[in-house]
Amino acid sequence: MRPSQILRSGGGEKKPGQYIGPWGALGSAPQKGIIHYGLSHNRQNPLAGTVQAGIFNTFRRTRNQILFWSIPMLVAYETMEWAIERNDYLNSKPGRAEYGE
Repeated sequence: MRPSQILRSGGGEKKPGQYIGPWGALGSAPQKGIIHYGLSHNRQNPLAGTVQAGIFNTFRRTRNQILFWSIPMLVAYETMEWAIERNDYLNSKPGRAEYGE
């Protein structure tokens, strides 16, 4: 939707809802004292520090979450060990003699 001619005419102080120009031309004087430095894309190192940050970040996140996954993992491991031992016993000669038909 384009602004109407009344909103485009400008003139005087800008009020909320009044058209002040396209993006980047906000109708104010340029700012002074702001310095902007840039670096060309082919001069940047996008992977700088990722290995070191990855090691320490992984350690920190694991330390904070270890109780949430280690306890259920130990319970599941112990349950699986019990089930394997029980299955071996029930399929052995003494187990079949005790519970067999």
